Amino acid sequence: MKNSFFRRHEAHDVIPGGAHTYSKGDDQFPANAPRFLERGDGAYVWDEQNRRYLDWNMGLRTMTLGYGNSVVNEAAKSQIDLGSNFSRPSRVEVDLARTLIDLIPCADMVKFAKNGSNVTTAALKLARAHTKRRYICYCQDHPFYSFDDWFISTTEANAGVADGSKEISLPFDYDNLESLENQFAKYPNDIAAVILEPATSSHPKSGFLEGLRKLCDRHGAVLIFDEMITGFRWDLRGAQHYYGVTPDLATFGKGIANGFSVSALVGNKEIMERGGLFHDYERVFLMSTTHGAELHCLAAAAAAIQFMSDKNVTEHIWQIGETLIEILNQTAFDAGVGQYVEFFGVPCSPYFTCRDEKGEISMSWRTLFLQEMVKQGVFINAIVPSFAHGQVEISQTVRAAEKAFSVYSKALEEGIDRYLEGPSIKPVFRRHN
Repeated sequence: MKNSFFRRHEAHDVIPGGAHTYSKGDDQFPANAPRFLERGDGAYVWDEQNRRYLDWNMGLRTMTLGYGNSVVNEAAKSQIDLGSNFSRPSRVEVDLARTLIDLIPCADMVKFAKNGSNVTTAALKLARAHTKRRYICYCQDHPFYSFDDWFISTTEANAGVADGSKEISLPFDYDNLESLENQFAKYPNDIAAVILEPATSSHPKSGFLEGLRKLCDRHGAVLIFDEMITGFRWDLRGAQHYYGVTPDLATFGKGIANGFSVSALVGNKEIMERGGLFHDYERVFLMSTTHGAELHCLAAAAAAIQFMSDKNVTEHIWQIGETLIEILNQTAFDAGVGQYVEFFGVPCSPYFTCRDEKGEISMSWRTLFLQEMVKQGVFINAIVPSFAHGQVEISQTVRAAEKAFSVYSKALEEGIDRYLEGPSIKPVFRRHN
């Protein structure tokens, strides 16, 4: 049997980057992380050698309910037996669209796709058609919106992007209304849309989202919330409901279907209808995707949403995250590394930082922490509480963290090079490998 080292390079021989999203790449994980994952159940995954890991990454935030949820999987299997795709629409997609319209404050209409990049770009296309304007403002503090040129042109990884793409994308700062006001002043009557995640590692300052809404109304721009992460995690009805601010358009994905490929663009009917057939405006060729409404995936989404509603899933993941933040910070403090490793953020979506001996945030020290957690059977590049995580998983994580913090403490005294067993993880957006 081919060993893991060989098979990793075999993957790079046939797949650029060795994975189909850069977030799964070798440069994002410590050297001792499992190279391939073969199965999952609840909060656990197994590698090709049948080693089990407690997983907090949860399929890059897609597994809100946990791996292998039987209710969701059975819904998908049943639909596959009926058909996964037809040459005309199915009632399944209409019913799911109505479910989202009933749930999400801004949703009058819905368009399904397979990934987040497509729906965020589609939202901008609608905004430009609706306003007859050129520019979009994006919050530069949020990590990723799309693999399309309008966003990738603004990053370090912009090779191959068409000339001029960056010119139409204008940055502003989160929690800083003045930075957005300055863009409206610089480009009067020519900003089509403002796009941002309503929250990431912290709640917005009081009045910030409300201020965005007022600014967009005043200047005639379309307000777009990217709810790939916040949707079905902050609240079943989205962060827009949680914070009480309704955008014009919003995009959803990640946890909507518990790992099945579904994303959604939802929003105001006047704007969304421009992608339809019954209006007198210029035709907007919105998303036209053969697999955008793949029926077993939509059936999975419907089952997942119903399960989340029935089981109060968002309440559970908030509680798990809050407990984990508190106890891991206490564990770090007890180990003498509390000033170097910190857990924080909105409880349903915690973050953590690792600092070097000088107190600077460090990718190398983050790698060391991840490496030591993997040794203890815990996979924690991100912290994504799910319905499958409970007290048993919290206790296992704390025991692993105690040992990881012990090594961290020794490395602070003796030097990280004595303990780091491979290369440091790297930023996804960088100019050269």
